[in-house]
This record gives sequence, C-alpha cells and structure tokens, in this order.
Amino acid sequence: MSRVRPQASAPTSGALKREALDLFAPLPRHYDAVAAALSFGQDPRWRRTMVEALRARPEDRVLDVATGTGLVARALVRRYGCEVVGVDQSAEMLARARGRVAADPELRTHVTLVQGEAERLPFADGEFDHLTFTYLLRYVEDPAATLAELARVVKPGGRIASLEFAVPTQPFWHAAWTLYTRVGLPALGRLVSREWSYTGRFLARSIPAFYERYPLARVIELWEAAGVERVTALPMSLGGGVVIWGERAAGGDAQQA
Repeated sequence: MSRVRPQASAPTSGALKREALDLFAPLPRHYDAVAAALSFGQDPRWRRTMVEALRARPEDRVLDVATGTGLVARALVRRYGCEVVGVDQSAEMLARARGRVAADPELRTHVTLVQGEAERLPFADGEFDHLTFTYLLRYVEDPAATLAELARVVKPGGRIASLEFAVPTQPFWHAAWTLYTRVGLPALGRLVSREWSYTGRFLARSIPAFYERYPLARVIELWEAAGVERVTALPMSLGGGVVIWGERAAGGDAQQA
C-alpha cells in the first residue's frame, strides 16, 4: 500500500492544467491506437525504450506519473514484474486504465491507480525505487518545480525516465516535421473525431512552443537542478521524440534552478 501524504494545499488551477484536463477528457476510448497512428507507429517503440532505461527489479516499487490509460504501467509489469503505482489527474484516463487493470489478473496484483497531480504528489519523500513520466512537462505551469517534486519521491540512486515529443533539429526533418504537425496531425485527427482534430492542432502549437521556452539542453539542466545526475537524452525517430533518464542524486537535495 502507498503511504499517502496529505495535500499541502488546494489543487492548482492554471490555464495549462485546465486545458490539459479539457483536452484529455473525451480521448480515452481511442487514445492508445490513435496516439500510435499519429506518431507513425513510433509511440510504442519510444515507450519501450523508456521502460528499458529504468532497469527495475521485481522487488521494486515504481511510480508512473501521467499514467494515462496505463500503457507504461502495463509495460513495467510485463518487463520487470515490479509493483507500479500509476498517477494521473484525468478521471477519464484513469477510468480507462482501471478497465485495463481489471481485465488482467497480473496487473490486478501489481498495479495501483491514484488520481493526483504531478505538481503535488501524495507520497512520502523517497517512497519509490524508480519513477517514469510520459508527455507531462508541456502541461505544467512550472516544469522546474514539477521535476523537483517528482525527484522528491524517489530514493537516492533510483532511476527516473521520461518520454516526450520533440522537435527535429536537422533542417530537412525539421521542415517535414513542421508540415506534418501543422497539416497532417489535424487532418488525421479529423478522420477519428472532432476532439482528435482539436488535439492535432493543439500538439502542433504546444510542442514547438515548449521547446522555444525550454530547449533540450535547458530541460536537461532542469533535471540536474532537481537533484538528478547522469542525465542522458536519447532523440528518437529523427528527433520527433526524446527519452530522458537519470539517477536520483545521493542526498537528494535539489539545486537552485
């Protein structure tokens, strides 16, 4: 069982959080298949790479933040046989994840799902051996503070791994990526539903906007300032995605960002 820490204050209600909640509410039914399709089938491979970077053991407890429909939680159990606690702020996404867990006997004995916010996790310091998070930092108001909060709940020496969309830097692929996100994503989303069309347009704006504010080198600096060392960033699929991982520093104190 998780040692739940009382919330220190009311949940945050910034514009990014409200937009994220509204964005994901209608998506869970088709989320897994459409997310894979919109990434040209790359999203599952990116997730596998992130899970492999964690190098967990069967006896470990792993916190999966922004667990969504539970794909990463399932992959962690399948790969390592570890205990996983999945956290997400979206009730709709968690409902889909709970259905996945309930339908699988192995997941029922290994996965616990909790509704909560990455910015204020309801867990004790150093409660988890490792932590994963997926497609998160674009949806929080303060990425530096959120990374520090994520690191807080990981034991010194524990590994933290993440997956995020990225922007290719090579000129040709950057141009192709820009065309695809501005035209292709909304068009493909429209084939599924009006909500997925909006999601495509949102991603076309939010991904480059995030990297204008936080280039990859700056993101790595934020990890290090949060108390994570030996940070590695692995661009995926010509730079369309990035897997980042590192280890919680011994002593675990976040630096001044």
